Amino acid sequence: MTFIIRNMVCDRCKRVVREELESLGLTVNRVELGEVDVNELPPTVTLDAIRQALQANGFDLVDDRKQSLVEHMKVLLINEIQHLKSERLASENFSSFLERKLGYEYSYLSGLFSASEGQTVEKYIIALKIEKVKEWLRYDELTLTEIAWRLGYSSVQHLSNQFRQVTGQTPGQFRKADRADRRSLDAL
Repeated sequence: MTFIIRNMVCDRCKRVVREELESLGLTVNRVELGEVDVNELPPTVTLDAIRQALQANGFDLVDDRKQSLVEHMKVLLINEIQHLKSERLASENFSSFLERKLGYEYSYLSGLFSASEGQTVEKYIIALKIEKVKEWLRYDELTLTEIAWRLGYSSVQHLSNQFRQVTGQTPGQFRKADRADRRSLDAL
């Protein structure tokens, strides 16, 4: 049995979901971002109990096929941008990547995403990239040129302009600021 789970964005999320489901008495076979495979539910465990355990940790079950597709899109994008999985071909843009991975036309996927999330796929991708830029700026190990290159920006100027539009600061101002103004990926 496979469950689609909203708001799983990192390895710690996978660990917490596994622990919560096992504490309910489920046998967990596989945990991936946004997806868990378990053996059949024991008669003592209900979907409501699973939902409550997940919600107590900021997750939720996805029951709807369309919402499941949106969550799959988010996981693919998080993996590409935040975790640098590189499943996307070198010459492939994000719309072609999503079409290839999910088997639907991008116009359908885009409309579904916008209706569900209240923002476009493009804005979501930008938000993910900006959060990754913030992370790397805080580490202070990469130059802005290296960051731009790793995230596929056409230039440092393009990255800087987009960063300023989203955050209201230049990357240099952000790097020098006393506190990190970062957002959780599940809140994007």
